[in-house]
Amino acid sequence: MDYRFGGVKTIFFDYDGCLHDSVRLYLPAFKKAYAYLVERGLAEPREWEEEEVTRWLGLNCHEMWETFQPGLEQSTRDECMRIIKQAQKDLIEAGGAALYPGALETLAYLREKGYRLVFISNCRKYYRDGHAAAFGLDRYFEELACSEDYGNAPKSEMLRHIKGRYPGEMAIVGDRRHDMEAGRKNGILTIGCAYGFARPGELDSADRIITNVAELRDIF
Repeated sequence: MDYRFGGVKTIFFDYDGCLHDSVRLYLPAFKKAYAYLVERGLAEPREWEEEEVTRWLGLNCHEMWETFQPGLEQSTRDECMRIIKQAQKDLIEAGGAALYPGALETLAYLREKGYRLVFISNCRKYYRDGHAAAFGLDRYFEELACSEDYGNAPKSEMLRHIKGRYPGEMAIVGDRRHDMEAGRKNGILTIGCAYGFARPGELDSADRIITNVAELRDIF
């Protein structure tokens, strides 16, 4: 056990890039939305590489479109978000979602050790609920919180609202700067997932870096 984490009682988990290899769903869904823009003359035809698209993983849907194409009309953004939602929903229902190796086993281990586990993600409700059904996430997490539940608030604000319901020292595990900022702004320990979708420098402030999810068993 890492002595810095010895007093932790509650662990908050980001989902995409931490437990779930979300590019398998997001890349084909994004390509469908982009094809819609191309068909309407709102974007130039091009091929998208995986590493180009993963920069948006971890952002909520509104942040993503504001970053990607801020000049789009809201009605167009809404249609693109609908396309992505439906494509991802179809893939989840078809069994296309994939957790990182050892993810469920690690969650089960932490539960058995008595840690209180909380899912906290910038995803939408349909996404959370689809994954909860696919992987039985309710067996591991006491709460499944997503940004849509909190008006698409930044993760730091979500965490501020949630943390008062849980005891003792806390830690947050995630792969993007939003997760590290959420921990820092709320005064809790941070664990960065180097195997996720972080860009260079995003995890520099983490209290601990892991290269696979099973390393959490060594920390706790």
